[in-house]
Amino acid sequence: MATTTPRIVIIGAGVVGCALSDELTARGHRHVTVLDKGALFRTGGATSQDPGLVHQIAPDRASTRLAAATVAKYSALRAQGTPCLRSTGGLEVATTPERLADLHRRHGWAAAAGVESRLLEPGECATLYPLLDKERVLGGLHVRGDGVAGPVDAAREQARAAIHRGAVFLQGRTVTAVEQRGDRVTGVRCGDELFGADVVLCCAGTWGPLVGELAGVTIPLVPMVHQYARTNPLRALETIHALESAAGRVDPVLPVLWHPDAALRVRPHGHRLGIGARDRRPGPVPLHELDVPGPGAAAPARRRFAPEEFEQTWAAAAALLPVLGDAKIEDGTGGVVPVTPDGLPLLGEHPGLAGFWTVEAVRLAQSAGVAEAVAEWLTTGRPMLGGEPIDLSHLHLDRFDAAQLAPPVVLARAVRVFEQADEVRHPLDPPSAARPVRTTPLHSRQVELRAVFTEAGSVERPMWFGANAWLPEVYESFPRRGWAARHWSPIAAAEALVTRRAAGMFDLSPLRRIEVTGPAAVELLQHAVTGDVDGPVGQVVPTVALDDAGGVVTDLTVTRLAEQRFLVVVPDRRGVAVLHRCARPGAAVTDITEVTAAIGLWGPLAGDVLDGLVPADVAGLGPLRATGFVLAGVGVTGLRISGIGEYGWELLCAAADAERLWDRLHAAGAPLGLIAAGGHALDALRFEAGRPVTGVDLTPEHGPDASGLGGAVAMGKGPFVGRAAVQASRESGGPARRLARLVLDDAGAVLHGGEPVHDLPAPRRYSRDPVLLDGAPDLARGPVIGRITTAATGYTTGTSLARAWLPAERADPGTRVSVELFGRRLTAEVTERFR
Repeated sequence: MATTTPRIVIIGAGVVGCALSDELTARGHRHVTVLDKGALFRTGGATSQDPGLVHQIAPDRASTRLAAATVAKYSALRAQGTPCLRSTGGLEVATTPERLADLHRRHGWAAAAGVESRLLEPGECATLYPLLDKERVLGGLHVRGDGVAGPVDAAREQARAAIHRGAVFLQGRTVTAVEQRGDRVTGVRCGDELFGADVVLCCAGTWGPLVGELAGVTIPLVPMVHQYARTNPLRALETIHALESAAGRVDPVLPVLWHPDAALRVRPHGHRLGIGARDRRPGPVPLHELDVPGPGAAAPARRRFAPEEFEQTWAAAAALLPVLGDAKIEDGTGGVVPVTPDGLPLLGEHPGLAGFWTVEAVRLAQSAGVAEAVAEWLTTGRPMLGGEPIDLSHLHLDRFDAAQLAPPVVLARAVRVFEQADEVRHPLDPPSAARPVRTTPLHSRQVELRAVFTEAGSVERPMWFGANAWLPEVYESFPRRGWAARHWSPIAAAEALVTRRAAGMFDLSPLRRIEVTGPAAVELLQHAVTGDVDGPVGQVVPTVALDDAGGVVTDLTVTRLAEQRFLVVVPDRRGVAVLHRCARPGAAVTDITEVTAAIGLWGPLAGDVLDGLVPADVAGLGPLRATGFVLAGVGVTGLRISGIGEYGWELLCAAADAERLWDRLHAAGAPLGLIAAGGHALDALRFEAGRPVTGVDLTPEHGPDASGLGGAVAMGKGPFVGRAAVQASRESGGPARRLARLVLDDAGAVLHGGEPVHDLPAPRRYSRDPVLLDGAPDLARGPVIGRITTAATGYTTGTSLARAWLPAERADPGTRVSVELFGRRLTAEVTERFR
């Protein structure tokens, strides 16, 4: 139960807003008001025209958990005695070898997230879905819990529960202003009516950007049109229903059919089929036209069905389902749906406007799960799902840089995401539209070295350099083919090897650099991070920041440059938000990323590169120390720190001086074998050194002890965020799960994260030779005990490496496990260190 009951206004009475009202009132919030411009509960938005398809499996575990929670809630929720979700099952079919391989990958994702699924042969697909032409199908993936929901029914029943607890729902209220005082919301105005509020939750769907404008907040989504058609009654469906009814099945159903190669979704409507597809020529709906229904449409979120644009979709459906050969489209609609630049929801409180939360671009399939997690977040300060923490940082509204929020970028990327939604996506695929968004001060030098770029945190980042193709080390790496070879080059392996053997120079400018200054600077940092940063000037402290529950929010490095001046380096925006949340009088937090640059100089010969360029006292500086000096006329702040386990420096300078510093280092180091190296080599070297990755390995779902970072926690320094939770965990026996390091027996295996980890039965003598378990049923039946978070090829160790969350008792060195990769089982062993 909530200890306080703030005044909460929810804008939007679609299924998301109604689910939130239910979850909030269930947690003791009594002052909840829900406003909608339409009529309750068929408001005219996306909920009113959603075909109700619920699919659970997603590329990230959090999204799959949210969908599974939604299935559980809506299956139990009843409208007039009928479940709001019928678990008809879902069948995803493959008609190409690439898609079939992807189904094996998705089966692994499901297993890692605890969702039951089963891979099917073509004949099994046809048995489950008799209308299929099994000759066109190579295989399928059956998810038993998927199904069909009634979006309006689900919204209405959740609203009824909320109203019973005291929530108020008002229709016909168009929001005209979001009232504010200072940097906090105070209410919502609808014409002459004012609704006072301590918290405003924007669940306006496609109208979200317009509400955001009223609040002075950018909500980056674009309304797009999704076509949906219904056939005439089909005799084949009548026959199926008659046979199943005769067999005693009162409510016979077909599973929802997913044909992603043709961007198709198919569900039955009685004796008719409904066919949904994305417009192959997507066009956004201008925001000012949202309240004007398209010709022949009955609601604002609907547009005219365009038969001429559905012809290709219909042909693909008929090819897969021959029963459609003599059928026709009886009716159709173009539904307007919100799409973000990365295709993910926008959740959380805006960092610049306290009390203003967004719960936008949430699909029906995740609506109840999102509502539960956000309600917990708002009530307790931590998102939870089913009593367990869930990391939603990748879904936070504040994940985009200012440059990514530029309207042309938002539009171009949302359109591209909509187009690519059903494509087989590689985990390393970068955004393919509106690039570059940002470049570093060293971009021109990277172009000269023929860099192959990706995007990391909105910044162009070189993966490797074509200029290094001549390196003999190019021929030392394991060859890759097919999927594993995408976005990879043996040049990256060569760059890693040369760095270990000589020296490498890396552009670290994409990292965030923050200055914390003032008389209260040390007080702020001592409160915000786990390490003791109140040391002498020049001290460098690698540390972490926790949330109140002891979960790891980010890793970071804090350097004391002067008594009242600190430099904080963080991986991404998460770290910046941590410092702003801990703000206090007497401490200024300034992001200096855009006006600075950073170069990593690492390797056994890095010291030789600096000989003659820096004073002797600088060259002899010990590890975890920092100092300022001049190199080639450039003012430099040097940190003796290395994330790759080699001697080296992080060198910071003004952005305007970056090219001069780079050129001088490159010229001095070339005779010694120094090379410019890209992000792929850096990631592999960091992995070998045991550096976990914020947002993937390190999340608020687990604490520092579980994450292997207990040594970064200075319990004796005094209070800090999360200290009590760490103490309680240690007193209760420690974490139940730990982040383990795995070495695969197959040194050429390439994992990408998300793969399930299976236990291996103990009474078996294992070979250390590379092993696949396809032909060993006794081994293949081991239960899922964890999941891979990150993985890399150890170019300098000659091994395939991974990290995985495992039960604490199975995370000890020497433990044998198996990893599922595209349907294969690969054996691996837990190890204490990688090198």
